[in-house]
Amino acid sequence: MTQDAPTPGDDTLTVAGKTYHSRLLVGTGKYKDLEETRQAIEASGAEIVTVAIRRTNIGQNPGEPNLLDVIPPDRYTILPNTAGCYTAEDAVRTCRLARELLDGHNLVKLEVLGDQKTLFPDITATLEAAEILVREGFEVMVYTSDDPIIAKRLEEMGCVAVMPLAAPIGSGLGIRNPYNIRLILENAGVPILVDAGVGTASDAAIAMELGCDGVLMNTAIAAAGNPVLMASAMKKAIEAGREAYLAGRMPRKLYASASSPIDGTFF
Repeated sequence: MTQDAPTPGDDTLTVAGKTYHSRLLVGTGKYKDLEETRQAIEASGAEIVTVAIRRTNIGQNPGEPNLLDVIPPDRYTILPNTAGCYTAEDAVRTCRLARELLDGHNLVKLEVLGDQKTLFPDITATLEAAEILVREGFEVMVYTSDDPIIAKRLEEMGCVAVMPLAAPIGSGLGIRNPYNIRLILENAGVPILVDAGVGTASDAAIAMELGCDGVLMNTAIAAAGNPVLMASAMKKAIEAGREAYLAGRMPRKLYASASSPIDGTFF
C-alpha cells in the first residue's frame, strides 16, 4: 500500500506480510552468464528476485547450472513467474510446479500474455488464472495493463500486489501513461509496482516519484552496456525517486518565481 509520509529511514515495502528495505525487484534473464547475473543482482540491492520457471533451471533439470546457486533462497525472496504462458491453464500449472520445486513457496508473479509481438497481458486469462491461484492459496503479484478498473478488480480478487506495465516488456520506452498509473495508485489498497518498460534510471525515478511502491525490471539492467553499473544506477534512482515522492515536489507554476524574493532587500 502506498504510504503517506514515513521518514526515509523507516520507509519499507511490505508484500504478503513480509517487509523489505529495497523497492527494486529484478529479474534473472538475458545476462551473459550466472556470474554476471550474481554481480548485477548484488549491485541492485534487490531483495526480491523473479525467476521464469519455464526458462530457468532451479532444480527441475539436475546436472545443469542451477540459478539458485547464485541467488540463494536464504538471502533473497525468490519470485517464480509465469513468463511465456499464453493461457490461464499454463500459468496455473507453472505456479503449481514452482510451489513443488520451492518446497511449498506460495508467492508468485502471474503474467498471461496475449500475443508474441506486443507481449501485452491477456486480461481475461489473467483474471481467470488469478482467481484459481488465489483460491489455491497462492500469494499473487500480478502483471497487468495500466487499466485502473482492471487493477482494482485484481486487488479485490485477492492479489497481494498489482503490477501495471509502464510500456511493452523489454521496450525501454519508460512511463508512457503516467495519468493511468496515478489513477491506479489513488484507488489502491495493495502495493502497486511498475512492471515492464523501464529503460534507464530516470524512468525508474519517475515511477517512484509518481508514488509507486516499487519497480520490477530485467532488460533495462541485463541489456545495458555494463549491467552491473546499471544495476547500481537503478538502485540509486529508486531511492532518489522514493525520497522525492516522500518530500513532496514544489508546485508547478506558469510563470517564474524568484529564488531570492525581492521583499526585504537591502537596496
